[in-house]
Amino acid sequence: MSLLEIHNLKKHFPVGEALFSRNKAVVKAVDGVDLSVEEGETLGLVGESGCGKSTLGRAILRLIEPTDGEVFFQGKNLLTMSQRELRDMRRQMQIIFQDPYASLNPRMRVGDIVGEGIEIHKLAKGRAKRDRVMELLHQVGLREEHYDRYPHEFSGGQRQRIGIARALGVSPSFIVCDEPVSSLDVSIQAQIINLLQELQEKMHLTYLFISHDLRVVEHISHRVAIMYLGKVVEIAKSDTIYRDARHPYTRALLSSVPVPDMNRKKQRVLLEGDVPSPVNPPSGCSFHPRCSYRAAICDQTEPPLDFNSESHGVACHVFGPIKRA
Repeated sequence: MSLLEIHNLKKHFPVGEALFSRNKAVVKAVDGVDLSVEEGETLGLVGESGCGKSTLGRAILRLIEPTDGEVFFQGKNLLTMSQRELRDMRRQMQIIFQDPYASLNPRMRVGDIVGEGIEIHKLAKGRAKRDRVMELLHQVGLREEHYDRYPHEFSGGQRQRIGIARALGVSPSFIVCDEPVSSLDVSIQAQIINLLQELQEKMHLTYLFISHDLRVVEHISHRVAIMYLGKVVEIAKSDTIYRDARHPYTRALLSSVPVPDMNRKKQRVLLEGDVPSPVNPPSGCSFHPRCSYRAAICDQTEPPLDFNSESHGVACHVFGPIKRA
């Protein structure tokens, strides 16, 4: 059994003047996602801004309540748990937020920020708690004198290290990394990615790594899931996605990744139009209005996420997964 299994997960937000009317308009931020994450792996979740990546990560942890679906962690359904049961389970599930500036309380010292989870779950107190926080700071590359400082005294990369230490404080097994390097300089991004990989190997962690940067995802992920307008449209092993992408949207994303070779020219795949509104998504395949390969069936029938024997899943009527005997 997978460490994490998600079945038909949905998160719809009511919007506009229809908030209190009978026929409510809703933003379908996450609209029927099925995923699994194996113990010890990193699943990269990729898509352009507004596709529902971060909403999915927070809905998994019940930081926002899902509209429908099931989330099983270690075989237990998180969505049927009481608040007390969920609080105990959250020791095993943590999150690293995207913005290292907004995610840290500016009025708290670093030692209190990192030790807050330890105190809430009554894992240690007094001298033992301080020693545990010092150990965590050392693990993420910070020093003892940082214990009594405030967040504004640190750089962006150092603040993200504080966020990582806070997530590790309760010894979790699963961490949602919500675009943890998107706001950092490229050189600092590499340091944080290497740190996450070192911690994963040392502590046997499992990551859901959310990002819009395909270069970063390729470096850290074992498998990659591509998300578009609230749905997963392709999922496979990392090397398969980058070598043999099937879905037209995945191909377009990959064609936009810069190549560090001036002598190598890359053929860009230009998409038609804009991303449709999640309030009123297209019928059939949600990508068909922007797809140059669309067929008649695409605007009528939604394609299922179909898998081949190599666990390469594609939701496309035209370019489905290659079935090998």
